[in-house]
Amino acid sequence: MTDQPRRAFDPTTFRDKPVSFVRRSGRMTPSQERAWEESRGDFLLEIEHGPAATSVAAGQHGNPAEIFGREAELIVEVGSGQGHQILSAAAERPETNFIAVEVFRAGLARTVIRAADAGLENLRLAEVNAPELLEHYLPEGSVAEIWVFFPDPWKKAKHHKRRLISADFARIAHRVLQPGGVLRLGTDWQNYADHMRVVMDEAPGFERDFEGEWAERFEGRVLTAFENKGIEKGRAIRDLSYRRV
Repeated sequence: MTDQPRRAFDPTTFRDKPVSFVRRSGRMTPSQERAWEESRGDFLLEIEHGPAATSVAAGQHGNPAEIFGREAELIVEVGSGQGHQILSAAAERPETNFIAVEVFRAGLARTVIRAADAGLENLRLAEVNAPELLEHYLPEGSVAEIWVFFPDPWKKAKHHKRRLISADFARIAHRVLQPGGVLRLGTDWQNYADHMRVVMDEAPGFERDFEGEWAERFEGRVLTAFENKGIEKGRAIRDLSYRRV
């Protein structure tokens, strides 16, 4: 467990911090809307929202053992998109619990449909701002790994403040990761990869979990459309991994 103090949570001022996304509704087909209404109760965490549509209301806390009905290693994917990565991982690792965090409902709906079709019991979804879930909803030291693969690079310099990976995110990740837990990062944007490495190299309580300039490609990561697009454009795919010490 970390000895870092837990910050008081005031939902009326949280949005003074820039979030790392611009929320778009995304269109769902009538069949997807029906499946969302019918099956989301089996997967979507019931988290009361604060003033912002994806914020976590004050006092909202979740116990992973109660959420999943068992004690097991927990992995959280931040920005799960349509769920390709986490669905594959949950199917291959039934002994592990997974939480997918995503703010785009269309992506969550597609994840729900595939999870229901696969009969997955070790996957839950959270429709909230990921840093709030990690800092205020999940218990301290409760997560084995956090995955952040191909987050929005916010390419323009004036938007860099909106990048997810920051000193504050490192602080939050340190709080929620168990001792020895790992933060895995991946991007196809070199400037963001350099930024991530500088931030995490300087982050208190973390050490590199790789040798050389970059980590080897995480073997547990499936090839998604985001990664394929970067490869097709000739961009280098950069992996990083940092262990909580």
